[in-house]
Order: sequence, then C-alpha cells, then structure tokens
Amino acid sequence: MTWSHPVALITDDERQLRLARLRQALEAEQLAGILLGSTDSLRYFTGLVWHPSERLLGALVTPTALYYIVPGFERSRVETLPHLPGEILVWEEEENSAELVSRLLGQAGSLALDDELPLFFYHRLAAAFGAGRLTDGGVIIRSLRRIKSSAEIALIQYAMNLTLDIQKQAHALMKPGIKASEVVDFIDRRHRQVGADGGSTFCIVSFGTATSLPHGAEGDQTLAKGDVVLVDTGCQIDGYHSDLTRTYVFEGGNKEFEAAWAIEREAQQAVFDAAKLGAPCSSLDDAARRVIAKHALGPDYRLPGLPHRAGHGLGLQIHEEPYIVRGNATPLAAGMCFSNEPMIVFPDKFGIRLEDHIYMAADGPHWFTTPARGPSEPFS
Repeated sequence: MTWSHPVALITDDERQLRLARLRQALEAEQLAGILLGSTDSLRYFTGLVWHPSERLLGALVTPTALYYIVPGFERSRVETLPHLPGEILVWEEEENSAELVSRLLGQAGSLALDDELPLFFYHRLAAAFGAGRLTDGGVIIRSLRRIKSSAEIALIQYAMNLTLDIQKQAHALMKPGIKASEVVDFIDRRHRQVGADGGSTFCIVSFGTATSLPHGAEGDQTLAKGDVVLVDTGCQIDGYHSDLTRTYVFEGGNKEFEAAWAIEREAQQAVFDAAKLGAPCSSLDDAARRVIAKHALGPDYRLPGLPHRAGHGLGLQIHEEPYIVRGNATPLAAGMCFSNEPMIVFPDKFGIRLEDHIYMAADGPHWFTTPARGPSEPFS
C-alpha cells in the first residue's frame, strides 16, 4: 500500500521480535508448535493478511521454523503479499490440510491452536493428531498481544485522532430532519478520505429512545429537535482500531438528561482514576458500578444502570483483551490499551455512553482522547 500518514507502519523487525517471544513461550510450555489460522494473530506475528474461509491458510510456528500452510492454487497470491520469510507448503484440493500439519510436527509433542480457528478445523486436527496432543494456544497469544509496543500505541493514537476529528465534523453536520443513515454515510466517507483502511470503518448513529439500545436500533431514524444523539464510530490504520463514542443534546434544558450525563461522566472518570499499574481489571468495573449505585441506579447489571462491562481492550481487534469486567483478575501493565465506557441505560428513554480509551504507561494511565466537556459540549 502507499503510505502517506505521519505515523509508521508496523515493521518486519517488530514482527520478528513478536515471533521470537512466541517461540520463547513455546519452549517454556514445552510445545512442539502453534498453528495460526487466517486470523488477526496471523497478521500480528507474520504480517500476512488473509480472509478466513473453509480452507486452512495459516502458519505453523515451531521453536526453530516458520511454515505457511497454503492451498495450492493460492500460493502465487500469498507470495505477492507482505509476510515474514518462511517456507510455503501447499496442500491440494483433495488433500487434508490437517495431515500436512501433522507430518511437519511428527509423532511427538503437543500443538497449540490459535483460539480463533474454526471448530471444524479443530476436528480435522484432532483426527490427524489425536485430541490429547492439541492444546489451547489462546492463552499464549493473548498474553503477548495485550501488551502494545510504542509503535502500536502510535497507530492507535493516530486512528483515534482521525475519528475524534470526524466526530466533530458529524456533530457540526447534524440538524433536525437529518437521517441517521446520512450521518453514517458521511462518517464512513470521511474516514476513507483521510486514509483509513478500506472497508474498516464502523458506525452506530442513534437518536432519541434508540440511544437506550447499546448497539443501536434496526431501521433508519430521523433527528428531531431535542433528541439525544449517540454516535459510536471508528476505523483502522494498518489494522489498528479507533473507537470513540459521544452522547449529547444540541440545546441545554433537559434536566433529566443533564443529571444522567453527569453520572456517566463521573463513572467514566472513576474508571480512569482506578487504572493503577498492578490493579486487577475487575477493580475498574467495580469503580464504575460504585458511582452508579451511589446515585440509586443498578446495582449490578440492572436497569436503569450499566448493563455491560465497563470496557474492552483494542488493537488489531476492536474487542480483545484486557476486558474491563467483573471477575477479571488480570493485573494492569504498561502497554495495555482499553476502552472506558460505563454506559448508563434508561429503558425506553435514552442511553448515555461516553467512550474514550486509555493506554497504560510506566507512569500510569493516559487518555488517547480527552473526555467530553458537557451534555451539550461533546468535545473539549
């Protein structure tokens, strides 16, 4: 791709470091190898981007080698795509790709599996290896991917800045009578115009009572005077996501909304303040729920209140570890990136989600974007 943005792509040198860490983990766990499918983890470790399908195309990583497992007719295409050096091994249409993987590993040792491999691949591999030789590779993969490098954080920051600016443009565009679909189209077009990865944008635009549905309502809506507006959108830059939500009204005077907005912002700030290095992820969700319960909302997941976790990690996937959720004892560490979005829902009235993201550094938490200023001032 032609790159014109003032932020660097992930380099092959960084991917080689990732691969080295993966191999260290294999050796520590005494595993013969790990099989990556056509997933974001394949991209993360090797740079190869491929769409998932019923045919296995992926990579087998062992402590000493990297093999690409490729359908024969796709070899020429794979050879043209960016990827780390490794031997390309093909299987033909009448052959069983699982048996190719089995021959490579031989009769000894366990194989870890990418946790996003489809179940039908697991069954083929279990038949070829024996289920007792297969193990979950997700624990290894997630432990590596959830700690972001400075280059990854820079890409996420750049994507967040683009989306924040487009959120501002969408806010300026909206007037009573505009359809939600028109705003979605505008946001998608603007993301593409500023260089977001093709086909990577997403957008939820909700008006009025539809804002009480966390992921939006079916059908189109038309903005009416006084409606609550919720816009949740993001894009990808070199595969890395932005994700940013603002909820607002255009004019003051809706006292019920303004009071609820203030509680939402207080809960969001409580999550940030609880984000200490070493603190369990669950403690951030707990902090948000304490604020909400203090204002006689909830408790737990009851409505009106907070119906879902307070946040999620992001990177090559828009939802990945670490999850900011009750029961997650994972301690916060430098390099972790996650959303802060303890949405408050008032059924059949409105919902308020203020979503900004945090990255953990050696000195603690930092905002990717500055939180909203007020119920009718969504940008600082």
